[in-house]
Amino acid sequence: MKRTLILDDSEVIMVVRKDVVEQIDENRGEMTRTEFVNLLIQSQLKEFYEKRDYATREEFDQFTESMKKTLHDFLEFFLTYSMMIEKQQQPQVSQKLHQQARKSLDNSSDGAENS
Repeated sequence: MKRTLILDDSEVIMVVRKDVVEQIDENRGEMTRTEFVNLLIQSQLKEFYEKRDYATREEFDQFTESMKKTLHDFLEFFLTYSMMIEKQQQPQVSQKLHQQARKSLDNSSDGAENS
């Protein structure tokens, strides 16, 4: 039977079997029992989190948000770039149209003068 007695928020006394206490004492070296138990718990938790091969809900949500931001930034860049290229091409297109119109007028006026 295991019981715990809560002294305050940071200290807890845990009642365990005598053979568990003996194992702790045999293996703890210079550490106190509390330090040794804390070390064991922390190492087990660390090993557990390192072995997991899945994403937590928080990690997935962060990934989703970063992908949304990346897609939004790409779309914004693409639209801005397209508008910039379109503005640059309009003067070039209108210049080409004016040049072709002048050539056509020149050719038609040359043909009228020659007749």
